[in-house]
Amino acid sequence: MKIFTNSEIRQIDQYTIENEGVTSLELIDRVARGVADEIIARWKATKPVVIFAGPGNNGADALASGALLAEAGYKVHAYLFNIGGNKLSAECMTCRDRYAQTPGVGLTEIIDSFIVPDFQRNLLIIDGLFGSGLRDPLKGGFAYLVQRINEANATVVSIDIPSGLAGDWNPALISRDVIHATLTLAIQHPRLAFFIADNADLVGEWKVLDIGLSRKAAGEIKSKFYLVEDADVYRALRRRSLFSSKADYGTALIYAGSYGMMGAAVMAARGALRAGVGKVTIEAPKCGYPVIQSAVPEALYSANQGEMYIDRMRPTHKYNAIAIGPGIGTNETTLRALEELLLSAQSPVILDADALNCIAMKPSMLNSLPMLSIITPHAGEFDRLFGHHTSMEARLRKACEVARHYHILIVLKGHYTAIIRPDGKIYFNSSGSPAMATPGSGDVLTGMLAAFMAQDYKAEIATLLAVFLHGLAGELAAEEHGEYGVTASDIADNVGCAIKAIMGPQ
Repeated sequence: MKIFTNSEIRQIDQYTIENEGVTSLELIDRVARGVADEIIARWKATKPVVIFAGPGNNGADALASGALLAEAGYKVHAYLFNIGGNKLSAECMTCRDRYAQTPGVGLTEIIDSFIVPDFQRNLLIIDGLFGSGLRDPLKGGFAYLVQRINEANATVVSIDIPSGLAGDWNPALISRDVIHATLTLAIQHPRLAFFIADNADLVGEWKVLDIGLSRKAAGEIKSKFYLVEDADVYRALRRRSLFSSKADYGTALIYAGSYGMMGAAVMAARGALRAGVGKVTIEAPKCGYPVIQSAVPEALYSANQGEMYIDRMRPTHKYNAIAIGPGIGTNETTLRALEELLLSAQSPVILDADALNCIAMKPSMLNSLPMLSIITPHAGEFDRLFGHHTSMEARLRKACEVARHYHILIVLKGHYTAIIRPDGKIYFNSSGSPAMATPGSGDVLTGMLAAFMAQDYKAEIATLLAVFLHGLAGELAAEEHGEYGVTASDIADNVGCAIKAIMGPQ
């Protein structure tokens, strides 16, 4: 699914009006119907409704929604901000007049001063102050109003986007000056801001209202942002030939493990095997031999010359994919071995966990990364590599610079894990569960990335497949064990089931 910027959504909206015989008022009526239906489905008419409507079309949406709710038996009062008078859009004026003619509604139009009302208990507030077109942070009276709404402990439904939040980037975000919505009803398309962790408490639950904007216009726009869904993964996964053998599905080498951290190597091996690799070799220190051979007998074990940690990374065979990092530690000898490998590597490599921590200790290694290599940091690892950041949005923006500069792919892990490509495109993952916040989960992902790279998927596709299927495996594991009880082994065990769930009957 494409995620459009504000300007792109305006283009789609304008195209719909100019080319598909739909008026702006008709689109507002569709929004209002969707908002009203959603509220009626969730909350009883005994819940009083207060509307805060701005002077533009977001305010028009809110007023039109209020009229429908009043007709459905809700007690509705609207506060319409028309500061100075004659500030309303033509559509907002029309919706105000329609609303005022609806029996039983209350309307306060604010032209000069405004005293914030006392909020009663059990209140439903409809936020129609400012939509996604807002460019500057709220100030003055509107910032004070938003703060009072946030303090009211009310149920808040924001139309399009919480007022005070920009639809795209929010570098100057002050959360107290943004509506904290219970539910955000996005119009036709989700906004980029919804997928950034900093905004989660502001957006609340979100849902898209389909109001019939032009699919043709949306299809012609080349977006930079996408949401990866099951249909995308279905199209990318290849079905296997009846006459295939393990030789057709590649070989992967994973440098993993050290004394006390061999579990990471086990998880990576299991992830690779469940994701369909032809053969996976775990190169680990000699202390890891009994662990790998007993815990993952399907994997090959290659003994590194180090006893307790990896001290050399010199592949003795040609592999289709190489991954480095799970549990290797940051010993100085291991760091030098990684540096030597990167200097000699001719193909993309996958770097996770301690490999990233080693690079953070010697950042010049970034210059040796082969093009289209994949790094998979969580927020802490990212900051160790590229400096402290105060928000996930700042990390995303920095990741775009880094991916472009080094021509690599960055998998920035978290809810809506972001895959940042060298061309500046960002793919947000839609699968996953809080149950996956468990030790070893990232090691399973590293193995899966190696497996798909080994199977000759391009790096850009391998990342999409591995990240989505890893998240889906976590969801399946949570169905069985609950959000508290999932382990990394459970995630690995469900990778094959996740692939089966996407591909359907074999």
